[in-house]
Amino acid sequence: MPIYISMLRGINVGAHKRMKMDQLRASFEALSFGQVKTYIQSGNVIFKTTKVSPALLSERIEKRIFADFGFPVSVLTRTADEMAKAIEDNPLLKKRGIDQEKLHVMFLSDAPAAAALTKLAALTAAPDQSCCLGKEIYLYLPNGTAESSLMKNQLDRVLSVVTTTRNWRTVNALHKMCQECR
Repeated sequence: MPIYISMLRGINVGAHKRMKMDQLRASFEALSFGQVKTYIQSGNVIFKTTKVSPALLSERIEKRIFADFGFPVSVLTRTADEMAKAIEDNPLLKKRGIDQEKLHVMFLSDAPAAAALTKLAALTAAPDQSCCLGKEIYLYLPNGTAESSLMKNQLDRVLSVVTTTRNWRTVNALHKMCQECR
């Protein structure tokens, strides 16, 4: 059975949209997903299910979360192979002087339009760097997210797609968990 990763946007940040990971795992298991595992409290779920499009899985999961928790949550889902490719394709790793602790990947619901990417480029002020490949935007934020020129903007609106961002350590940990599920 294929392995998938679902990333929930904006849960357990502040006082709103709180959920316990054991309850989240139960919601996924109620959808007949197998080998459900969570990673940290920010809504990262690894699971197995029959082959289906990640977009359809996200839709089903969003409905289940709303039914179980009573609030809407955006969910972005990738296959294990898509996550591996996102790691392998990171163009920022090829640049000199990149501190991997300052790398992030913004996962997108769809590839953004060229005009949206032009807006993103205009918002990217040095020393921040961004690079879009398909449905991922690679970010280098050397001064951290709090000081980032990019993170001070609502990038969902700029890009006209749903986004969720994970740091490089989390992206690699999710990939490793997928490999352990095989």
